[in-house]
Amino acid sequence: MAITIAAFSGSLRKDSFTTKLIKAFKELAPEDVTVDIIDISQLPLINQDLEINLPQAVKQLHNSIEQADAVLLATPEYNRSYSPVLKNALDWGSRPEGQSKWKSKPVAVLGCTPYQLGAFGAVHHLRQVLTYLDMPAMQQPEFYLGKASDKFNGEGKLTDQETKDLIIQFWDAYIIWINKIN
Repeated sequence: MAITIAAFSGSLRKDSFTTKLIKAFKELAPEDVTVDIIDISQLPLINQDLEINLPQAVKQLHNSIEQADAVLLATPEYNRSYSPVLKNALDWGSRPEGQSKWKSKPVAVLGCTPYQLGAFGAVHHLRQVLTYLDMPAMQQPEFYLGKASDKFNGEGKLTDQETKDLIIQFWDAYIIWINKIN
């Protein structure tokens, strides 16, 4: 059965390790899985006044979520929390009030950082929000990529075989989770 994943990187930086990780997940996805990397860089800051006439970027976000069977969120860590751009996308996806596009979408969370802990704090803070959004989050296996700068080459390709193996194992569990929820 074909599955479409809406994948989000919580970093806008040009050479973002988080975006490189999302791209590695896309490259290592099972054959019957399509990973659409959603650009959240053009979303305006959340502003209820804009709900009267939703901006095109928000409409595109809503459409991407609606078309997806599941969601993959990757976040760096900022001050022990997930990124503000990811929060903005989550907020827009839940608006206007009562019209959340996230509801019941199976989700998996990835943490990525050049530091040791792999964005542990960010992932756990993000999971709190996902509970409120009524998104069933896969609990195990967890995925934290620490020391990300050592895992990619100069072209942004994942070169660490251990991380590749973990991604493949993660996909196996995530596909089972998606099918269970859907």
